[in-house]
Amino acid sequence: MKKITSRALICSLILITAAGCKKLTETPYGSKTIDAGGASSSADLNGVYSQLYGQADQANTYALQEHSTDEMMGPTRGTDWGDFGTWRKLHTHTWTPTHNQVNDTWDQLNIGVYRATQVIVRATDTKIKAEASFLRAWFMFQVIDLYGQAPYRDPNAPNSSVPVVYTRSAATDFIIKDLEFAEANLGTSANIGIASKAAAQALLAKIYLNKAVYKSAVVGGPFTFAKADMDKVIEYANKVTAAGYTLEPAGKYFQDFAWDNSEQSHENIFGIYNTTTNAPGSAKNRWRMGLHYNQTPDGWNGFTTLADFYKSFEATDERRGVAYPGLTDKIGLRAGFAIGQQYGPGGVALKQRGGKPLIFTEDVNLNYSTEAQGIRVFKYFPQPTGNTVNDDNSSNDYVFLRYADVMLEKAEAILRGGTDPSGQTALAIVNAIRVPRGATPLASVDLTAMLAERGRELYWEGWRRNDLIRFEKFNDPVDQRPQKTDKSKTIYPIPQRAVDTNPNLKQNAGY
Repeated sequence: MKKITSRALICSLILITAAGCKKLTETPYGSKTIDAGGASSSADLNGVYSQLYGQADQANTYALQEHSTDEMMGPTRGTDWGDFGTWRKLHTHTWTPTHNQVNDTWDQLNIGVYRATQVIVRATDTKIKAEASFLRAWFMFQVIDLYGQAPYRDPNAPNSSVPVVYTRSAATDFIIKDLEFAEANLGTSANIGIASKAAAQALLAKIYLNKAVYKSAVVGGPFTFAKADMDKVIEYANKVTAAGYTLEPAGKYFQDFAWDNSEQSHENIFGIYNTTTNAPGSAKNRWRMGLHYNQTPDGWNGFTTLADFYKSFEATDERRGVAYPGLTDKIGLRAGFAIGQQYGPGGVALKQRGGKPLIFTEDVNLNYSTEAQGIRVFKYFPQPTGNTVNDDNSSNDYVFLRYADVMLEKAEAILRGGTDPSGQTALAIVNAIRVPRGATPLASVDLTAMLAERGRELYWEGWRRNDLIRFEKFNDPVDQRPQKTDKSKTIYPIPQRAVDTNPNLKQNAGY
């Protein structure tokens, strides 16, 4: 039944087969479809927001953006994490048009676009329409970022119609219009789980920063960054600053990700709002995917970072890892990178399942690793109660857009030829972020330094692939991927079944 329901839903978007959709009579959202009549309600809008929840998962959108880069890999450990090579293929850039996560991500994102469009075309309330416009832009942005083209279906069109397909360039213009409408009609929000004016401005800054990539006639670069676009990045970044967001003070980097980040963060702009009684986009995947079985809480003993990435941090840099009050003193877990001997409640040195000391090491093999190999990352972490953790409903808000990201985008835009009316320099911005984190201030900053700083500030937040492509470094060799890969890998293939059933979709070059 689950498979049938999912198929009906996807077919309603013309994402499976046109013929199959003609035969189905189910309405995918019960009474809340475009054919039911009436104006969009907040309940309809909640259905669009719910499509975000899967992005807090360790797979799909997050995996495609992170496992393919220089900061994450998913090593196979004996019979654990083999999963038919799904994680290895992402890291080695050997995916195909039938890769399971390439397919599933396509479905999830395009369903988000379609649901948002349903709300928009029926909305009579301007705020509902503005929130839905932001969400449609969010999902379509990720579609073109990952796949390079975006199908679009008008919900009022006949079921037999085939979705049009926007090129990456045309979709970029479409997204900007949605975000401009959202910015003009949204205000502040009670929490990061509701689209706000600042969220629209932050996403506009990101779109304009990547516009050279999305408008390029050549996949993978070289890219030409227009001054007008860089000025727009700066304009929107300054608007976010004017909204009152600030960088975290010294020693408070991890409070953006802690269990009380709803109350403590000065930086978080948009994401998924979670509480101890309702955590639809739970952040627990982010710690469980790296925690060893014998740690508290027990984990899945999976993903690691790369040693070279870890070594890019100074020892004094708070972002590399700290003992976090209320966490480390209770269950032994440190925030940030975990390397060396691991400890549990009461400071007890932990062991592996076979009795050896649980010592996380730099060396790790993608195809075969022991259970203790690889440096783990705990950017999000649970709230202990005494010496235990119940993370069924972890209250950490899950963060998509953050102020430090916006400021680094502004600094990059200045380096790429933009002009800040206030006269702020790229170097001043970077050091304003580095110094409170405990890193040595830089004497100068260029694009190489900028990419490295974005990695240190935003690691494991889902932006690394996007950054590496813009800096034309995505295809460079990294640990466990010793050869440079082809630029065609800077976009994923369109799922083969989608190409087979929509004549307007053309498979991306190289697949």
